[in-house]
Amino acid sequence: MITQKAKYALRALSALAQSEAGEPMMISDIATQQKIPKKFLEQILLDLKHQGIVISRRGKQGGYLLRKPANEITFGEILRVIDGPLAPLPCLSLTAYRRCDDCDGEQTCEIRHVFARVADATRKVLFSTTIADAIERPEGAEVTRLMA
Repeated sequence: MITQKAKYALRALSALAQSEAGEPMMISDIATQQKIPKKFLEQILLDLKHQGIVISRRGKQGGYLLRKPANEITFGEILRVIDGPLAPLPCLSLTAYRRCDDCDGEQTCEIRHVFARVADATRKVLFSTTIADAIERPEGAEVTRLMA
């Protein structure tokens, strides 16, 4: 599961993507609109600023803006920035590879083979879905809920 921080980051970016072109949004407006605690949002936006995802403007007309177009910001990029590696096992991470502590051999690990397919499918979706895709919900689009 993704963290609450990542969820808030994605919601904040969606709000910025939907704001008037070139118009910065104040933290308080984003926090109210997206129901995100303001102090938590400040830290999230600061993290996103340090990673080059958003920019801030000072002053009366200040606030936050996307640094690049929403169609160039992927869910995978944001999740990796906020939550770190996306892999379900450390031996499958592309950015923070680490051999599993109890590993007898990656080539023969049945668990690794299954989760490698899961990781590949997940990366494919996350790195091909942008903030723009998320806010452009086509009419009749429904969220599917899988039963666990």
